Amino acid sequence: MYNLETREKLEFKDIRKIFTSGFKPADTHKIGIEYERLPVASSTFEAVPYDGENGVCALLRTIAKEENWDYITDDFSIIGLKHNHDTITLEPGCQFELSLEPEFTIKKLEEKIKTLNKKFAPVLENAGIKLLEYGVSPLSTHKNIKLIPKKRYHIMAKYLWGILSDVMMRETAGIQCCIDFESEEDAMKKFETASKLSPFMTAMFANSPIRGGVYTGYKTFRALSWLNTDNDRCGFAGNLNPDFSIDDYINCVLDSPMIFINRENLPIQLNGKLTFRDFMKNGFEGFEATLDDFELHANLYFPEVRLRNFIEIRNHDCVGKGLQYSLLAIYKGIMYDKYAIAEFDELMKDFRAKDLSELRYNVPKSGMQAKIGRYSVTEIAPKIIEIAEKALIGGDYREDSYLDPIKEFTEKGICPADIIIRNWHSLWNKDLNRLVKYLSE
Repeated sequence: MYNLETREKLEFKDIRKIFTSGFKPADTHKIGIEYERLPVASSTFEAVPYDGENGVCALLRTIAKEENWDYITDDFSIIGLKHNHDTITLEPGCQFELSLEPEFTIKKLEEKIKTLNKKFAPVLENAGIKLLEYGVSPLSTHKNIKLIPKKRYHIMAKYLWGILSDVMMRETAGIQCCIDFESEEDAMKKFETASKLSPFMTAMFANSPIRGGVYTGYKTFRALSWLNTDNDRCGFAGNLNPDFSIDDYINCVLDSPMIFINRENLPIQLNGKLTFRDFMKNGFEGFEATLDDFELHANLYFPEVRLRNFIEIRNHDCVGKGLQYSLLAIYKGIMYDKYAIAEFDELMKDFRAKDLSELRYNVPKSGMQAKIGRYSVTEIAPKIIEIAEKALIGGDYREDSYLDPIKEFTEKGICPADIIIRNWHSLWNKDLNRLVKYLSE
């Protein structure tokens, strides 16, 4: 039994303020990106470890020294870098995540990414590392990818259930899009829209068919891994209920099992023994719930679309060749235009929550050929792009050209994985070197 803490009891209204603090006037809304890539050795294509002379930790040290970035640490271990409002952080298997300060334009994000890529290129080359814009480790599997020395990840790895949770943590890389809102009504409408868009976008940007050096039979093995990771905290929050509110979202988080809390920088493991609601009501071994505890717990809740003081859309394989900006353009075009949202509603009107849930399960294997009702994604995707395009053409920045890379795919009824699969079985003759070269071009 630990000493009982003395502090004011955490209340629902305190938690609610986290989300309502995100309300912003529409003319200040920006778009953000969290962009994970896979570090692989240029010579062997194996996942680059954290330690070692040419490991990811050494890479971070060199970047910090040459580009004047500050360290982010966990105890004495370097787990990332920060420079002003931009960060580089490491995911559990050393995936290299770039999180940029949100901007008004996609062009500004693109320019920043290109500038950083150019700066980092000689450092990466000297270390013999490539950062692949791909959804799953092409050769190394979780069995030979060690977790980085971050306490949270080791606790998560022991707790998360699901036959592919280790794959999700150690092997996969994705792109997340961040969207602002001005009110609860606006937030929840965008949350509903993003949740309905989610399985279609997973299909359109599927980009992880080769894993462990072989074709897996799936267009997006990354999406498959999420389907097999801890259903207590993954999937659709609220099951696409059209009346879903901020309070309902908070209740979903409150009713999910807790993994751990932090006290004095030390983790106290709960291992699913109680929900956060139970913790708020009764405490745990003398500890009382705090707002920091809730924020940690909410960050360990992984729905397809996550509500914070912004909306975080999380369900896409990492992609390159301009597709990363197409992804942002679709969300920006639809989310920031009320007519586009209404048009998307009309497109979705005949689909039930059950249809969208089934689509989510069909997409990893079938990609653009996945069925929803009597339609396939190949029929719906061009209409989604058309809705976004109209909104972007009428917008202040004319960003419709960012849709061109994804239009090339959807007009043919294919996703990025289809190109890889076709070449893998023909021109590349299952040669991993050809895959990595293609991904690096």
